[in-house]
Amino acid sequence: MQEDRLYHDPELADFYDLENGWSRSPDFDYCLSLAKDAASVLDLGCGTGELAAALAGGRTIVGVDPAPAMLEIARAKPGTAEFIEGDARTLRLGRRFDLVLLTGHAFQVFLTPEDRRAALSTIAAHLAPGGRFIFDSRNPACREWEEWGPEESLRVVEHPRFGPVSAWNDVSEDPATGIVTYGTHYEIQATGKRLSAASHIAFPEKAELEGLIAEAGLRVDRWLGDWEGNEWRAGAKELIPLGGLA
Repeated sequence: MQEDRLYHDPELADFYDLENGWSRSPDFDYCLSLAKDAASVLDLGCGTGELAAALAGGRTIVGVDPAPAMLEIARAKPGTAEFIEGDARTLRLGRRFDLVLLTGHAFQVFLTPEDRRAALSTIAAHLAPGGRFIFDSRNPACREWEEWGPEESLRVVEHPRFGPVSAWNDVSEDPATGIVTYGTHYEIQATGKRLSAASHIAFPEKAELEGLIAEAGLRVDRWLGDWEGNEWRAGAKELIPLGGLA
């Protein structure tokens, strides 16, 4: 898995919270509700720690991410969450948690079945008996990446230091592997300085995920089709398994 400048470069990571607004998103709200009865939570791929920080009150919360630039932002947030630099494919903390999260489509950075198998094994290794896990992956049948071109994605981001910043994406798909490469571009209007990164993500099929989840010693209690909690159906935009240890 290649290092992604979008998360590892401090200048680019600085745009993450501005662009994603997790505290206003349905996945954020769903995970807050899911964690109500959890005394401990492991947030894999925690990014800038927005969700982990919100979950930290009155429970043990550990956020893990491979990108130091993201973790630097996370550690500056208020709260008691612990943040650890680590790879979800190889992480072994020797601890178990009531809830293991892998949200924000972070699962899609695992580009091969072997990578996905390793990440699911990590979830199983850190899940307490009776605990639950949840992650999300976009449904490949919806071909959402076709909506990520420069014209569709052009936007202006208001940065607290730089002022207005023009932002856009471009995208390509490798038909042989199904891996999608999307570029993220920021141009600071005041100076013309441009920051760019290329990211690679996979779109595994539901059938593959079902097999890998079972292989990892996990079970799925519900497949959700969105973060509003609706059941999965053909054509749903998301593949969201919610379950526990088998």
